[in-house]
Amino acid sequence: MYKIAAMGEKSSIYGFASIGLEIYPIEEPQEAIHQLRRMVEGDYGVIFITEQLATSIESELDRYRDLPTPAIIPIPGVQGNTGLGMRNVSKSVEQAVGSDILSDA
Repeated sequence: MYKIAAMGEKSSIYGFASIGLEIYPIEEPQEAIHQLRRMVEGDYGVIFITEQLATSIESELDRYRDLPTPAIIPIPGVQGNTGLGMRNVSKSVEQAVGSDILSDA
């Protein structure tokens, strides 16, 4: 069975522990890269990562984008929504169907 985890700023992910997810409070990009690599090699099926942290390690996240697991899902942090999560959804939809059906244009 796959595990589910959340990583990012402690104030943004602390609540995930109450629903049984493993949490990894991380502030520094280099620390995030090391932790992400450990989780990818482990039995994680879903990894939630705060958008702010995801933005700082985007090139590392790109390495795992085409893998079936884990699904790495950016979530807004307490600092607010940066739009990264929605841009990733839009990219995935465009790749799957050949055009961006989510755009307003």
